[in-house]
Amino acid sequence: MNRIIVILLVQLIGFQTLVAQDLDNLSFGSDDTFEILTWNIENFPKNGETTVNYVIDIIEALDVDILAIQEVDNISVFDQMISDLSGYDGYLESVWFAGLAYIYKSDTIEINSLYEIFTSAEFWNYFPRSPMVMDLDFMGQRYIIINNHYKCCGDGVLDLDNNTDEETRRYYANFLLKEYVDTNFADENVIILGDLNDNITDDSEHNVFQMILDDDNYTFVDYDIASGSNTYWSYPSWPSHLDHILINNPLFDEFQNPASDIQTIKVDDYLTDGWLEYDEHISDHRPVALKLEVENNLSASEPNTPKSLFINYPNPFKTETTIRFNITSEPHHIEIYNLNGQKLLTKHILVGQSSTKLNLKNLSPGIYFAKLVSHNTIKATQKLVIIK
Repeated sequence: MNRIIVILLVQLIGFQTLVAQDLDNLSFGSDDTFEILTWNIENFPKNGETTVNYVIDIIEALDVDILAIQEVDNISVFDQMISDLSGYDGYLESVWFAGLAYIYKSDTIEINSLYEIFTSAEFWNYFPRSPMVMDLDFMGQRYIIINNHYKCCGDGVLDLDNNTDEETRRYYANFLLKEYVDTNFADENVIILGDLNDNITDDSEHNVFQMILDDDNYTFVDYDIASGSNTYWSYPSWPSHLDHILINNPLFDEFQNPASDIQTIKVDDYLTDGWLEYDEHISDHRPVALKLEVENNLSASEPNTPKSLFINYPNPFKTETTIRFNITSEPHHIEIYNLNGQKLLTKHILVGQSSTKLNLKNLSPGIYFAKLVSHNTIKATQKLVIIK
């Protein structure tokens, strides 16, 4: 009898080891590429501490630089998970309707700023969860990441005459995000991603993404996944592919590099009970991950050359925005101009200062320009967008 128990224990240990080894075989990131992943983690933690342990193992196995997360329900559990993750840091801002969050490698990602956009009441119909922007540097390049979780559901029919129609809400969310990027970051490396809750392959008449699909300055890098076999779709429960990654023109060449890749990460393939185990303990969405082969823009001969920094957040804004810049070692000032080139405001910057708040409540809605000036020389310019 004792011998049978020993045999069973040995078999059980061997089985558990096999499962662990299977998950250990999961991989995606590398030291020479930039990876970002979007993941609706479904009311995290879906199954308490069990979910946390799975997610930690998955993150460490995938080894990606940034994870854009949707549906974090428990802030304290999220914070505890981040503290248990080796080499990663996290950021969680909003908890409305399950919060958006970032998890990122603290040794490869240099954060310039993190902030939400479209936070005021007039945008809540289109953005029930305010998009979260991460402004960062990776290997000498600046990236703007915008994490989203759009309104769900609908009947597949886009009815622009009905402001409460789910497809209409997603349509205008896309319109506003595109306008935001076109206005503020047209020449920057921009990645828009998240649970966008709609199909990018719908007929043009009812496609909420059509204005983006028609613009040659943007591409959904996961389009081939969405138009391909449902085996690789991110939401098998329907089934459908709802989790997307959109890049703009400055990243097109990098996406064509040999080491670049886009995948739905089928974590369930590495679990003993497959999708049933994944859905029960982790999420009803699979992660979708982008890998970009990038070139280091920092000169090898000048590794300590400071990067130019002159940004503001939030942008757009109603009355007040914060401007960040390289710490000044000499007197500077900021000048605000309208589109006609008329100087409207001057604010002096103290030596050693690295940020300042601007209150522009007296200005009308529109586009303005902030200029960082020292000794009558313009050091940097930033576009400001005021909304009401």
